[in-house]
Amino acid sequence: MEEDSLTAVSEHPLSHSADNGTHFTPQQLVAKAIAPVNPDFLRPPPLRSSSNTLKDATSTANNDGDDKAGPSTLVKEKKSKRQLKRERRQEQKSTRHLCPEIAKTGDVNSCRYSDKCRFSHDIEAFKSQKPADLEGECPFSGAEQLCPYGLACRFAGTHKEGVPAGSSVTLKRCSEMNGLNKDIQKLLWKNKMKFPKADSKLKELGLLGHGKSKLRVKEDKENAVSNDSVVADRTCCSETNNDLDADLEIPVEVPEENGEKEGTFSSDESRPLKKSKSLSSGNFHSDQIDNGACMIDETIGEGHAPIESEVMNDIVLLDSDASLKPHPREKKLIDFRDKLYLAPLTTVGNLPFRRVCKVLGADVTCGEMAMCTNLLQGQASEWALLRRHSSEDLFGVQICGAYPDTVSRAVELIDKECVLDFIDINMGCPIDIVVNKGAGSALLTKPMRMKTVVEAASGIVDTPITIKVRTGYYEGKNRIDSLIADIGNWGASAVTIHGRTRQQRYSKLADWEYINRCSSLAPDSLQVIGNGDVFSYADWNQHKDECPKLATCMIARGALIKMWQKIDEVAMK
Repeated sequence: MEEDSLTAVSEHPLSHSADNGTHFTPQQLVAKAIAPVNPDFLRPPPLRSSSNTLKDATSTANNDGDDKAGPSTLVKEKKSKRQLKRERRQEQKSTRHLCPEIAKTGDVNSCRYSDKCRFSHDIEAFKSQKPADLEGECPFSGAEQLCPYGLACRFAGTHKEGVPAGSSVTLKRCSEMNGLNKDIQKLLWKNKMKFPKADSKLKELGLLGHGKSKLRVKEDKENAVSNDSVVADRTCCSETNNDLDADLEIPVEVPEENGEKEGTFSSDESRPLKKSKSLSSGNFHSDQIDNGACMIDETIGEGHAPIESEVMNDIVLLDSDASLKPHPREKKLIDFRDKLYLAPLTTVGNLPFRRVCKVLGADVTCGEMAMCTNLLQGQASEWALLRRHSSEDLFGVQICGAYPDTVSRAVELIDKECVLDFIDINMGCPIDIVVNKGAGSALLTKPMRMKTVVEAASGIVDTPITIKVRTGYYEGKNRIDSLIADIGNWGASAVTIHGRTRQQRYSKLADWEYINRCSSLAPDSLQVIGNGDVFSYADWNQHKDECPKLATCMIARGALIKMWQKIDEVAMK
């Protein structure tokens, strides 16, 4: 019986045999973690390269030799970082790497770095070693702009003029906006960027913390030293003047106060003290002069010349003056009603995706969520999330932060450097790494911090501020309905409500009944946008019909499922 079973196993095409002649069934091979593959389907092992052969020979020689002996001469020595950096620079300086600016224009004098450039400027040497052009036509030949690679293009022979020569040739302006300026990035890296509007608003709200950065501590020390020197000079001058007055005994007239003349005093008599006036008193703000670029520390008292009219024109009045504040109705408004709003989808809603959705009928687009701390640190990867294409006529960016100071400073910087229509603050992100830092959905547990964040952000820019929230943090404990009436008073122009709690993440269905109840409680000045489970035009129309007060519905994950069908269907209907 055993002989018959062994014979059957040996005849099986997937059976394997060991060195001692024992045969194994496929089940036995799987139990031994061996894949039962038919030998006919196995490919031969790849040929060993010379480098692998040299490595094996080296390891064999080391293993065969004495343990106390040094490493084999065949082993390549490890280079230091300085050597690798030097080799990289030498490689860049070789003729194979032509300066990009010279490659574009074909003019050797076009590079602004001249001899200090890291790349080669020898055009003839570059042409002599350049590989032959590839077959085909340059992708930029049919476009209005010239090829950005110029001489370095592998299709240079198909260019219209052969070589883009002359500095008069200008490339077409890029259709992308909101790029990070290098000078601004360097200031952010060195922590030297100033935010006068944000700091003024935080000071007005009483939110400016006592902690100071290294830059501010250094500035305070310099100001203290300069003030001490000024006081010392003034003390020396006053002592000299007192000595002269004592010798001359010149009577000094005191200006009239309250319409009565006090009389004259000799120089040796004590003069009545008069309270000095400073620019920080009255209607002047010491932190905001020339938009924060100029600081006036000198006080104006007796014996000093009056302020020139040119300096007075540069002084900015206090932001706390209610008569100078723009009314909320005077701010720029954005109408979301009945518009197709494409949600800011993290890692998916990038610029190419939004361009496709824009062609398919999307009205409002928003960039991916960017962290305020990363923006303030000048991270190029984070600023890339704020890019905008010229086809996005109604565009906003979404930021996320935990504290009023970081959010307000990021808002001021974005409003200054970017072209956008609104700024959305994410207060509903359920990701752990965001919530653990106190941002995203964590703000739903701290309504007072939500208030300060919105007030600080909306009080420094004219760009509309919107917020995105969830129904609550814990399941079964919704709380946005108790805050919806106050969100408009905080300064938000619109609020997007995702019909799930943070604890639900994306499980269960969105609670649209709760969204409708919140929209009915919202004031007329606050637009409410619903979000959650909008997968077709039928869902979009159903939610709009059930709640006429709802401004619009945000399309999020539904756009990922045949977006050419979903967005187009809603647009057509």
